Amino acid sequence: TFAHREKGETVDGAPRDGGGTVALRIARSLKPVIGAINGPAVGVGVTMTLPMDVRLASETARFGFVFARRGIVTEAASSWFLPRIVGIAQAMEWAATGRVFPASEALEGRLVSRVLPPDELLPAAYALGREIAGNTSAVSVAAVRRLMWSGLSAASPWEAHAADSRLMAELGGAPDAAEGVTAFLEKRPAEFPMKVSQDMPSGLPQWPDNPYGV
Repeated sequence: TFAHREKGETVDGAPRDGGGTVALRIARSLKPVIGAINGPAVGVGVTMTLPMDVRLASETARFGFVFARRGIVTEAASSWFLPRIVGIAQAMEWAATGRVFPASEALEGRLVSRVLPPDELLPAAYALGREIAGNTSAVSVAAVRRLMWSGLSAASPWEAHAADSRLMAELGGAPDAAEGVTAFLEKRPAEFPMKVSQDMPSGLPQWPDNPYGV
């Protein structure tokens, strides 16, 4: 967290928040990111999970946005991520009280998708990863991930519709779409040929210009 301060890196003249560089790199990922939280996730331990797409928690997990109890502010761009995940009222309750709360409250507030016994947590996370990898086009999932996160800041559903339309037109005639339809008709698992490393559509929504290097 302090590495960027030691390097003298700044944001608008202020020492750069190292937690934010982690969060922004996760946000920029073109692969879905699954978090498996099996213990205390407090401070940066929880804020760094917010740009992940799915969070699963053990029954023993604990969460806390404790910054106000330490006289500082939320970091790792969590003021952007948290209200979008759980809503502004829930986000403010957790951040304003700074209390540590159990996995059951995290589930009720939709911070996590599931709460599992400790010995079932990692198998569930791996199973979800395998379900995604084994049944979907990696390019499609990457494009959907960018559409979803970008859509959180879209000015209107019309803006989202325009982004959808561009990608549907581009990917609808691509090899993965042809394979997806053919595999369905032939009642067999699809073998998608396209790769995220070289076949991402040109119409993919872009994050804003990135002056901070992440």
